[in-house]
Formats: sequence, C-alpha cells, structure tokens
Amino acid sequence: MSDPGPAAALTWGSDSEYGTLQDILLGPAENFRWLATSLISKATLESGRRFDSELARAQHRELVAAYEQAGVRTHCLTPDEALPYQVFARDSSVMTPWGGVVMAPKQQWRRGEYGPVIDFYAASGIPLWKKVTAGSIEGGDVVVVEPGKVLIGNGEERTEIQAAEQLAGWFRGQGWEARVEPIPGQFVHIDVLVSVLAPRLAAVCVDAAPGGLVGWLRDAGYEILEISVADAFGLGVNAISLGDERIISASGSVELNAQLRSLGLTVLDPDLSMFTAGGGGAHCLGQPLRRSLVGG
Repeated sequence: MSDPGPAAALTWGSDSEYGTLQDILLGPAENFRWLATSLISKATLESGRRFDSELARAQHRELVAAYEQAGVRTHCLTPDEALPYQVFARDSSVMTPWGGVVMAPKQQWRRGEYGPVIDFYAASGIPLWKKVTAGSIEGGDVVVVEPGKVLIGNGEERTEIQAAEQLAGWFRGQGWEARVEPIPGQFVHIDVLVSVLAPRLAAVCVDAAPGGLVGWLRDAGYEILEISVADAFGLGVNAISLGDERIISASGSVELNAQLRSLGLTVLDPDLSMFTAGGGGAHCLGQPLRRSLVGG
C-alpha cells in the first residue's frame, strides 16, 4: 500500500461518488474466504466451485495496482482472522463531507468489523463524524450521489429501516436530501442495483430497481446505463468512479464496461472473479476516504 504521508496535511471527506479520488480504504485479502452471506455467494458454494486463496490475493494486488496507476493512495485495514469478509471495506464505514460514519454490519461474521475500522480512523488521524447505533446498516447501502443528495438502501437483509433513518436524519440535519429506498432483499445492497459513475451518469439494473428510484435519478438529470438482472447478480453494476471520466470495473462486468467505453470513458478492469463470486465487486472492495469536493 502507498504511504499516505502526514494525515494532518490532508483534508478528508467526500461529497459525491465521482469527485477525483485521492485516497481509498481497502480491506485485507489474506483472511478472505467464501461464506454463505448472500444468494450470490450461496450459488457459488452450491456450484462446487473451489475458492483459491492465492488467486484472490493476486487479484487484490491487481486492484491495488490499478488504484496506484490512477494516482490514488491506498490504505488497508488491519487483518482480523475472525472477520473473513472485511476485505469488502465499503461496508464498515462511509465517508461524508463531515468525516467518517461507522456502520453496523448485520451478519455475525461481519458484526465485529467496527473494531478495525475505528482503530484505522483513529490511527490515521481521520475524523469520525458519527457512529450508527439504531440498528444494522452497511456501507454498500449508502450512495453519496452528489452534493446535497444521498441514497440509502433498505432491504432489511442487511440494512434495517431504523438505522437507515438515523443516518438519513444526520444528512437532513446538514440540509441534504436523503432518500431511503426499499430494495429487494435478494440484491443485498443498493450498490448491486445502482452505481453513480460520473456527473449525471448512473448504471442501474432497471428491471429490478424500484421504479420510483429510476424516476428520481432521471428527474435529477441522470443518464441511465441499463444493466440486465443476470449481469447485476454477477456484480455487473458494482463499479467505482476514480473521477475525471475514469472507472474501475471488474473485467467480468461486460455489459457495463462496453457501455462506458462507448461513451469515451476510461475503464480499468482488473479480474475480481474470486470476489464477485463471493458477493462483492469493485465498489464493495473500497471506501473512498478523500475525493475532490465537487460542491465547492
């Protein structure tokens, strides 16, 4: 991982999904293994496919190299052998314009992820703004769409309505629009259905996303790149913007990558198959710590 330099010299925070990415938090691949955490990973396990730890580590190194190639500083959580899914660093915290928010993962093998993430923020001198206390919520259900607008998924499988409303209330207290969106539970997180990849550009599984959500994005001026249900279940929506018309998207996200390239965007496409088979893609694997603030 790259050296972040003195933390005090940096201004941490993010007010969008597409400001130029400068620092990102990743999880460790050393302790990752497939568990029956979702319909996606259950299908993988039932297929008889074998998990390859060495391949997973190699793919994670490829992801790190893609970030560093793009000029992004990478930071990593300390591995904890009791937390095999902490590699999906999106879920244990969320970055806002006012600092980080500690999430409350729901499943027993993820519940303890709050520990290493609090330790990381404290050791790095990165401000924590809030800690969710009202129920379970995971960062994959939080999309900081653009300045003044946040989307929070609520499928009850991972994010419970009480926690979603607690987080929404904090954003509303800052004058933001916070939309709490019920989603089909089998999709786990809202970032399996929606990703915001550039100003006024979103990838959406329109056949599974609630119609009101699709209309909300279109009313806000977003062009929608439509992704099939089959591709969405393969994490085909789950990409992350680097800003400046650059995207990291898994090589297996064929539909999305073709559409992005047709628009002239640069796509970095590492092989993340060990992770997508386990239920998480490029967006799931990292939590932005610092983006250029597009709201001024």
